Amino acid sequence: MPTVLLVRHGQASFGADDYDVLSAVGHRQAEVVVASLAERGYRPARLLSGTLRRQRETAAAFVGQGAPEVEVESRWDEYDSEDILRHHSEGAVRLEEHGEGAAPTSRDFQVALEAAQAEWLAHGEGSPTALSWPRFSAAGAAALADLIPDLGSGETAVVVTSGGVIAALLRSLWDAPAELFPALNRVIVNASVTKLAVGSTGTNVISFNDHSHLEAVDRALVTYR
Repeated sequence: MPTVLLVRHGQASFGADDYDVLSAVGHRQAEVVVASLAERGYRPARLLSGTLRRQRETAAAFVGQGAPEVEVESRWDEYDSEDILRHHSEGAVRLEEHGEGAAPTSRDFQVALEAAQAEWLAHGEGSPTALSWPRFSAAGAAALADLIPDLGSGETAVVVTSGGVIAALLRSLWDAPAELFPALNRVIVNASVTKLAVGSTGTNVISFNDHSHLEAVDRALVTYR
């Protein structure tokens, strides 16, 4: 049966001038996940990535180890947390450093983001954000639906994407309430692997958020932001 491996990008640069670039840890995480999947016998027939730099930089590690050229597709892009916070939060917490006071901690950011996400979900198509929750969720589901028919029996596709996309896809595959999304999103580890198998019963989640390859090398590589 065909397999789709959803790989979250490596650690980006929280609090820096440009969040959308892999940190030194992020580059190492990318190397580790590529090596681990190769050791386990995965040879991607297709390699896909969103358009964001952190996603493309992670995907480049697969290309460097013999994977096919990456297919860049915007439907695998992450939601815009800055836009969600701008429209659904009264606070000033942001992903990037804007030169105004002390940078927020990762925990401060997560608390503010999840409160804003709840409002984003509740507003549905009525959200003033550039991309509403329904459209964001539908984009990833459509990208997966378009990918699956092109995979032959036994073939594997690796998709380098982001935690929000993976969380939204799982919520959809499990037909779970939208309110589950923030809880799934918060626990997805950088460079973790979520495995989907396509069979006669449809697309099934075989494993979620596997990051044992990181722990086996150095537990300090287990990061969430």
